[in-house]
Amino acid sequence: MNLIELRDIRKTFYLGEVVLPVLKGITLTIAKGEMVALTGVSGSGKSTLMNTLGCLDRPTSGDYLLDGEEVTRLSNDARALMRNQKMGFVFQNFNLLARSSALAQVMLPLLYGRQHISQKDAMRRAQAMLERLGLADRMDHQPSQLSGGQQQRVALARALINNPPFLLADEPTGNLDSNTTREVLALFKQLNDQDGITILIVTHDPKVAATCKRVIRMADGLIEADEIQPEGIA
Repeated sequence: MNLIELRDIRKTFYLGEVVLPVLKGITLTIAKGEMVALTGVSGSGKSTLMNTLGCLDRPTSGDYLLDGEEVTRLSNDARALMRNQKMGFVFQNFNLLARSSALAQVMLPLLYGRQHISQKDAMRRAQAMLERLGLADRMDHQPSQLSGGQQQRVALARALINNPPFLLADEPTGNLDSNTTREVLALFKQLNDQDGITILIVTHDPKVAATCKRVIRMADGLIEADEIQPEGIA
């Protein structure tokens, strides 16, 4: 069953009198439980496509169905709710609050969501998630007291706290060394295998893409290749 369905997605930017088509007709499906890499050189359109998939930007035309629901024509509030309930985001720069503890960072989506969860329950869930990701002894640490890999695990815990079916990771290993990169990618694979979370990793690194069973390569606003690999290798 498909989690993602895109039909002839186009995105055009208008810069004064300059018309800049970035996505030129993207049609694809991503099944529930897939782990997919989205690659392409700078300017290929992969970031714009990720922003569309993450409901961070609207396409100029085309249809986007997420878990069977058409999202391109939802209101801004409905799109924000969709992001909170259905998606988790992990970024290259972690996007952590400098003066907040790891525990506070992970609790935030629960406290500002629409689940009306108590602070006590939010803390309990956040603690359990941090423990699962190997950060039981780092819950009270601020980002400056954590390594890059630990910061990315905090960001991942925050992304997963609402149990989203779809995780989007934008260059998640871009600021990590090779050993930490392998650890984080192994964690993604574990989440995909054991929890069935659908994962999309946007990357320019072929070694990162090789950990995914499916690789979609973009060029000039179009899908240039869409290949299934025999086995993702961490």
